[in-house]
Amino acid sequence: MSSRMTPRELRAGVSLALVFGLRLFGLFVILPVFAVYAEGLPGWNLALVGVAIGVYGLTQAILQIPFGWISDRLGRHEVMVAGLLLMVVGSVVCALAQSPGVVIAGRIIQGAGAISGVAIATVADLTRDTQRAKAMALIGSSVTFSFALSFVLAPWLKASIGVPGIFALTAVLALAAVPLVVWGVPRPEREPSAPKSPVSFRAVLADPALLRVNVGIFVLRGVLMALFVVLPPGLVAAGLDLSGHGVLYLVAVGLGFLLGAPAIFARRLSLADRPVVLGAVMVLAAGLALAALGFQRLEALIVALVIFFAAFNVLEARLPAIMSRHAPPSAKGSASGVYASIQFLGTFCGSAAGGVIAETVGPVAVVLACLAAIAAWLVVAWPMPNGPARPAVTPNP
Repeated sequence: MSSRMTPRELRAGVSLALVFGLRLFGLFVILPVFAVYAEGLPGWNLALVGVAIGVYGLTQAILQIPFGWISDRLGRHEVMVAGLLLMVVGSVVCALAQSPGVVIAGRIIQGAGAISGVAIATVADLTRDTQRAKAMALIGSSVTFSFALSFVLAPWLKASIGVPGIFALTAVLALAAVPLVVWGVPRPEREPSAPKSPVSFRAVLADPALLRVNVGIFVLRGVLMALFVVLPPGLVAAGLDLSGHGVLYLVAVGLGFLLGAPAIFARRLSLADRPVVLGAVMVLAAGLALAALGFQRLEALIVALVIFFAAFNVLEARLPAIMSRHAPPSAKGSASGVYASIQFLGTFCGSAAGGVIAETVGPVAVVLACLAAIAAWLVVAWPMPNGPARPAVTPNP
């Protein structure tokens, strides 16, 4: 079996990575500037700012599963294009909004384009087991680099085109992703169709292998969001000016990717799920432990961030690859939708819990809570098999 991606697999991975990057850059870039922008506008308060920022993730979490189910029946490409067009509409609404209610409505429409799970299912359709983690790594890297780059460019974009202009730019980027889906992403050899023996959502949720993966992505995204509640002020307190944070994140993500690359791309590790996942979870815990011990020291936080992203990038690539292997063929879109919904739910819960813990106990307590969540994940993940197995999910009688 070839240890390299075929041109078709590489085309699918790169095209979908660009789709993710274009789509998410516009969403990330608003985060560091929106609260400051809204502060000076009539009708806004911090509660409405929080709703406007968070409602996108909530609608994503709700609609990932229906979009995945529909993609199993109507086709991946059609659903992805529809989701991108919804994001275009929502971004235009936000750009033209003159009141908090209209901005929130626009964010709801943006979030309604819930295509992350569909895109993951598309990767599963177009790649072999041995190459899937590589394609997922391309997508995961595009997400993390978009996150870091957005923090670098956000202040400059706010000064140049303003927040309404950033929303308009988000619409343009989402629209630019449509031809990438239509002409860049290959069509599966056999389009999904309504299965004769459908798999129930209860069966998908109860499958032990899928459950372990879903717990993992919930914890991983929750820890990421909780950490970024306290990390920016922690870096400032340790002596790094806010203007330098974006560059630091970009460098940390890049170095982390290089350190984690062998666990993603090495042929002998391509299907070695258990040692790679458990090892990455332990490395993640080591990075968080260093952050907790050296929270007042800039050098310790920088090293901890690099270690964190090394493990994070590996897990971002591995978890969806494992999920797609264990999902039944007739329900890959549904299983991917569940995975993506739980991912966004983890994002919401992590940021909310991180804020509460930081406010009531302190920032170091947030990092320690993240360590506890990682330890619980390790216990759940420990029984996982080493490689691919037949899905335990069975069709409905």
